[in-house]
Amino acid sequence: MNTPNEQLSALKDIKQMMERSSRFISLSGLSGIAAGTCALIGAYFAHNVIEQLILNATNLRNHDVILYERKFLIRDMIGYELMQIAVLTFAAALLSSFLFTYLRSKKTNTPLWGTTAIRLTINVCIPLLTGGIFLLYLMQYGIYGFIAPGCLIFYGLALLNAGKYTLKEIRYLGICEIILGIINLGHLGNGLYYWAIGFGVLHILYGAYMWWVYERKSE
Repeated sequence: MNTPNEQLSALKDIKQMMERSSRFISLSGLSGIAAGTCALIGAYFAHNVIEQLILNATNLRNHDVILYERKFLIRDMIGYELMQIAVLTFAAALLSSFLFTYLRSKKTNTPLWGTTAIRLTINVCIPLLTGGIFLLYLMQYGIYGFIAPGCLIFYGLALLNAGKYTLKEIRYLGICEIILGIINLGHLGNGLYYWAIGFGVLHILYGAYMWWVYERKSE
């Protein structure tokens, strides 16, 4: 007859097998840290662009020209330099996150792509695509103040949805993103700072916590 320790070990093995089959557990805390770092770097460059554009507009002598420049200032930023920064930041965050997740999947000997990963991707993409289309229409109508809080809220909803197929801690990150986005609705002029906190600081804190709880011992 098996000893109690052997029975307990067997139960733990069964639990791990069930988790691997129903949840995507290859997410790495280092992925969150890398994505957050990329977001902070992107926010830094975006802030410099905004400050320079505002400085250029306020240095104009003709008052009518100043009003004209201020009217189209945000539209120019969205269409050119800020959009480029956003695309590069997103690409860097995505690539770095994928790299650390891939390395963790190798270390834990779990498949990176499977039924659970497909379900996770679908449930994340639905809120993200919906939010992306909604925000594009806001941009089309010149409603730029709601872009930053909209990004945070829809991203938080995507993480909340993803919590059903991966580690439960990601749901708490999603809730924090939603709350931060709602708070940002009352401070529309400071969207970049909330964006940096949500996509930068919160990701780094989340990634550090995940690494400490789930990966530190194996390292």
